[in-house]
Amino acid sequence: MAFKTVLSVTGADHSDQDVRTAASLCAEVGADLSVLVIRSATRPPMGDGIPVWPEQRAQDMARLENRSRQIERLSQGMARLEKQSREIQALLGTMRLSYDVDTDYCDHASVGDVVRQRALCADLTIVGPALLNDSDLGPLVMNGSLFETGKPVLVVPKGAEATLWPQRVLVGWDSRVEASRAVREALDLLSHAKEVRVTLVDPEPTYNGNGAEPGADITAYLARHGVRVVVDRLPSAGQSIDTVLAQHAIDTSADMIVMGAYGHRRLRERIFGGVARWILEKPPLPLFLAR
Repeated sequence: MAFKTVLSVTGADHSDQDVRTAASLCAEVGADLSVLVIRSATRPPMGDGIPVWPEQRAQDMARLENRSRQIERLSQGMARLEKQSREIQALLGTMRLSYDVDTDYCDHASVGDVVRQRALCADLTIVGPALLNDSDLGPLVMNGSLFETGKPVLVVPKGAEATLWPQRVLVGWDSRVEASRAVREALDLLSHAKEVRVTLVDPEPTYNGNGAEPGADITAYLARHGVRVVVDRLPSAGQSIDTVLAQHAIDTSADMIVMGAYGHRRLRERIFGGVARWILEKPPLPLFLAR
């Protein structure tokens, strides 16, 4: 499918690099850019009353002082949020681009739902370097955009040459529904690539899985869509599948990796952490994920 609306989520304290990356990708394919500037905060405690008993006075005064400090932090956070929004609008105003900028100040537990609402009406969410390196906000955005919507996410690490017209793409394939959905969501960019390598690690011929010839079915599917595709079957040799795919992407000069994101709730933090480790341990390479 073609990408017509792209969502970029950024923190109020982040630089404008993630927005610049998303804007460049939108300009490349003629998509509209929707920017969400978000700040999370702990919800102030409610229910403080007027002191009744003398022995409660010290405790209640401490609560009131704490409430005052929280309100002050809230005011400062809103000011930073508004400042970041104005700066982003000024930046995008200099580009020939259709865009909108929205802000949201919410408690930590609501971040995922706030992002989910925006991502439901976008074709693709971009997770840029600043968000990727934000261990607090990053996983919440990933959960809301990827796991709660079924929409794809493009992770763009620092230093990566991001494009939605990649020339060489590696597809991690294992005959699971998540991998199939990733291929379907990436079909438009795959059909324009010069080379797509469907890569299987330790594939086993099975009747209800990979089939008699692992990779043959997905290769035929892609070929019918005009994709220039070859299949690679690789041994793991005791290494993790992620490591094998990463090395093969390097060896084949891939511009992007497309793969399914697997995640029971307890694994979501590990998936985001795995993406972050990817950036630290391997050369920067955009990662297209779908669930």
